[in-house]
Amino acid sequence: MTGLQITGVSKAYDREAGAPVLDGLDLTVPGGAFAAVLGPSGCGKTTLLRIVAGFLRADAGTVTVGGRILTAPGTHVPPEHRRVGIVPQEGALFPHLTVARNVAFGLPGLDRTARRRRTEEMLDLVGLGGYGDRMPHELSGGQQQRVALARALAPEPELVLLDEPFNALDSALRAGVRTDVRAALRATGATALLVTHDQQEALSTADLVAVVRGGRVAQCDTPQELYRSPADPWVAGFVGDAVLLPGTADDGCAETPLGRLPLSRTPGAPAGTVVLRPEQLRLTAPESAAARGTVSQVDFYGHDAMVTVDVDGLDEPVEVRVSGPVAVRPGDRTGVRVTGEASLHT
Repeated sequence: MTGLQITGVSKAYDREAGAPVLDGLDLTVPGGAFAAVLGPSGCGKTTLLRIVAGFLRADAGTVTVGGRILTAPGTHVPPEHRRVGIVPQEGALFPHLTVARNVAFGLPGLDRTARRRRTEEMLDLVGLGGYGDRMPHELSGGQQQRVALARALAPEPELVLLDEPFNALDSALRAGVRTDVRAALRATGATALLVTHDQQEALSTADLVAVVRGGRVAQCDTPQELYRSPADPWVAGFVGDAVLLPGTADDGCAETPLGRLPLSRTPGAPAGTVVLRPEQLRLTAPESAAARGTVSQVDFYGHDAMVTVDVDGLDEPVEVRVSGPVAVRPGDRTGVRVTGEASLHT
């Protein structure tokens, strides 16, 4: 299995206009891992993908796949020689070719029998065995994306790049297609890099998530560690809902408007911003809580609800994630308590 190593990659479209899109970005993806690059619009996600694919030249830095240098000062391997498969947005299938011929498009070096066998293997892998004679317009959006994945995997690439491939799918279909794509990639042992702006997609799909901010990786970690121990308040708020409070550290705990909270790690400074997740907060009877407030909003999502509380003495409201029936309504008084550990950032 081969991995991806990106070191010090920089790219500016207009060097006189200001900051570069990518500014010395570093990222390591182990062989066989499924990594997601997550970030807001304009952070450089797509630029990074295009550099790895070979569609753009980097201004500086190196890109290595399986120990083979693809991009470096004075080196630029053309896209067709990189052994990198690409699954673009909305599939981008050839409309005049059958499903089988779309998949076989990247296998010109094989004889007819071997090409047909490989095509059938790939269609079986993505759950579309028997669909080879159909035309792209006869498939659903999710089926087209699976064909695009089969086409990318057919030449046995060292790396597969996925460029926000689920954007065009409705929410009910998206989760199922993500699961199928992940299973197919793991079955082949391919290293994969998904570019997305969807936090839920990144956290639920990838083995590693790299959050990009200002052209650099702000944090790269497993989804659980990224969510549980964000590098700073910005990362915490970007990868999920976060409750941010002022706090001061004291003997392994933080004094906050919601009470004295245990810290998950020793802070680097005595005061800063305390980070919690809404599911760590609980609504209680006002008289039994250290923090009290007034419910200002209840957003119901079916499987849970988000309750917004204006806590006495706090300028900003806090959000409490509640599972099951919601017993409070806007205007109700409530107490708020915290479970688990918090983190403090300067």
